[in-house]
Amino acid sequence: MPTSGPDAMQPALRRRRRRRRQGFLLPFACLSAALIAAALLPGAAFADGVTPSEARRLRDEVKDMFYHAFDGYMQHAFPLDELRPLSCQGEDSLGGYALTLIDSLDTLALLGDKERFDAAVEWVGKNVRFDINKTVSVFETNIRILGGLLSAHLIASDYATGMRIQSYDDQLLHLAADLAQRLLPAFDTPTELKYQITSTAGGGTLTLEFGVLSRLTNDSVYERVTKNSVRGIWARRSKLDLVGAHINVFTGEWTQKDAGIGTSIDSFYEYLLKEAYKAAMHYLHHDPWYVEVNMNSGATVWPLFNSLQAFWPGLQVLAGDVDPAIRTHAAFFSVWKKYGFTPEGFNLATSTVQNGQRSYPLRPELIESTYWLFKATRDYRYLDVGRDILASLQYGAKCPCGYCHISDVETHQQDDHMESFFLAETVKYLWLLFDLAAGPDNIVENGPYKYIFSTEGHLLPATPQIALLDEHCLYAGAFCNGTAGHGYGTGDSSNKHQNANSVPFDDSRTPSNQSLSNILSTTRGYIKGVCPGLTHAQKLGISYSAEEDNSIQQNSGSSENLDESYVIKSSVQAQSSSVILISHPVASQTEEPTSGRSQYNANIVATAESVGTDTASASSHPEDLVKETESVSEQKEINDKEIASQGSQPTEGRYLT
Repeated sequence: MPTSGPDAMQPALRRRRRRRRQGFLLPFACLSAALIAAALLPGAAFADGVTPSEARRLRDEVKDMFYHAFDGYMQHAFPLDELRPLSCQGEDSLGGYALTLIDSLDTLALLGDKERFDAAVEWVGKNVRFDINKTVSVFETNIRILGGLLSAHLIASDYATGMRIQSYDDQLLHLAADLAQRLLPAFDTPTELKYQITSTAGGGTLTLEFGVLSRLTNDSVYERVTKNSVRGIWARRSKLDLVGAHINVFTGEWTQKDAGIGTSIDSFYEYLLKEAYKAAMHYLHHDPWYVEVNMNSGATVWPLFNSLQAFWPGLQVLAGDVDPAIRTHAAFFSVWKKYGFTPEGFNLATSTVQNGQRSYPLRPELIESTYWLFKATRDYRYLDVGRDILASLQYGAKCPCGYCHISDVETHQQDDHMESFFLAETVKYLWLLFDLAAGPDNIVENGPYKYIFSTEGHLLPATPQIALLDEHCLYAGAFCNGTAGHGYGTGDSSNKHQNANSVPFDDSRTPSNQSLSNILSTTRGYIKGVCPGLTHAQKLGISYSAEEDNSIQQNSGSSENLDESYVIKSSVQAQSSSVILISHPVASQTEEPTSGRSQYNANIVATAESVGTDTASASSHPEDLVKETESVSEQKEINDKEIASQGSQPTEGRYLT
């Protein structure tokens, strides 16, 4: 990831910019009015809307885009990591293990290409090995390789996906476990933060993949070390509940204290959104833009839109906070409209491309947010956005063997490189957008599960194997684990990976403190079929969260009818986008928390009501900011004492808690 601008600035210049921070507000306002008015008025922005028939045509065009790039990789670069699409050659950029192929596996499945998916899975299982001497990025290896292997494994091993491979015998799961074992030493640091020069995103964006692996292998060590890393970062947040961009893993000191939603921090928010959202909206949000501030004072230090921020509106949609997402997306897209692509950096004070950040490396974030906003609103404005993005890629980035990075968004000069995430994310979200409009025909919309999208856009189904510990038998035909307290209890494949590092989790409890092992005492071992105690929604694969009003009702009927022996009340928090957010079943507080930190003891599902933007109270003046900072600090000290006296611990994680 590119380094943000402040690293290159001299201290005197940085102080000068801080003193002039009041002057940033006017350019924000002027830029917002000048650039995004048309985007918020569909009639003024687009002459012709995308019809359903055109959406089908655009979907097919995106599919052709995928195969132009994928076939170019397979013909000219495979088995090297990535394609050089101008020269039609390959390069090893990560570790030398067919990165682009692994990153593309679940996209092949999404497109329904069973023949190529089968062949690719078979090749990876037979040929990829990690017993090589390489220095790799833990973050990139995790999201691209480990995530790609796990997603493809879950698709290839399940008949319900329609992509089950008859000869498949967990080869990708074995590879994933082997890879994760080789990455574990990176967490052996005094702070338990991941080794390397650790960005907040790099140290805090590992739990989903490692957590899923723990659930599949019945070995809790993977999830435990990555959760410790996230907790270590969050424990070192400032009194304003902000985190910086880089941290020293040996001392725990922040080495770059600029807080933002973009470069070096971005995906951290995907895991701790409930905890960090209020502070982000209060200190970073200058509607509709976001800036970088000092994590301790809240003072603006960098008025910059960088392209990695573009994921944020999509994340807000998942949180149920759609209105600010609409405004921010319109602002971000206005930059795309101005140049045909989004540069890595766009200076909000000067309304120009930031020097040294002129490129567009085929990033997916704006397209990702466009997909989620269309899914939430069904506003055809977002299909027009998708059409414009597709046209830019086709006319500006297409090259002989694939799609090229744009080295300068003003000249549209091409660069001979194509990152694997172009096929894993950029094309995937663009195809999903048009397929949703055309009448969805894919496993995400029509399949047997709800899917979680990882940071790299990999599809991870919310099956019983990877669901929360308190969730059992979510769909008809599931394997029900009737014996709690034995690790994760995930089926036959889990037994293949147990080792000395396996530490079983404690028996989880319901809000009534009744252990699930007692509740499921009539279901010992693994039982194939419809499990007892499921609502209709749970049998269809919809997850539930046990809120404080959940109860277990015993039915006095015959024991022969196990399906009606008891009912677990489902508490599903559905958003307008049809996305279900799952929170950990812990006892909820009855009173609304008074501070950000005290929220962590509550069972919070992020909704439009529960996630407050608090933008109206955000101060624009330095003197007010000082007062607010002092007030926040005083309130936090009070809350810290309250929490310490109660012995409370924060809950962690958006996906696996």
